[in-house]
Amino acid sequence: MVHVLSSRTLLRPTDPERSRTFYGEQLGLAVYREFGTGPERGTVYFLGGGFLEVSGRSERPPSPGLRLWLQVADVAAAHDELGARGVEIARPPRREPWGLVEMWIKDPDDCDIAVVEVPPDHPLRYRP
Repeated sequence: MVHVLSSRTLLRPTDPERSRTFYGEQLGLAVYREFGTGPERGTVYFLGGGFLEVSGRSERPPSPGLRLWLQVADVAAAHDELGARGVEIARPPRREPWGLVEMWIKDPDDCDIAVVEVPPDHPLRYRP
């Protein structure tokens, strides 16, 4: 097995500056590092245990199959905070049949983002 030291999701938006505003200002993700200038500029954000790199430019939005999953401590608080920042709430928080509380938002290229709370009684909270 390959020993993975780090990982990141690479996102090539149709409008990099708009996406940096969304991820950095509206979502409030902390910047890990920035690199390059002009059209070669990239920003890498902390994303829990991984990273999200917004760099380059694409002629088309990402595939509809691309979705981000962001776990938060309190999805209701995230709903209020993100709504106040102008983030499009595609679906407000609700408890799913599998026990997670999920809210769905969209990035500027219509990429689906699940904002998820793991309730205290959920199996994901337990490690054997």
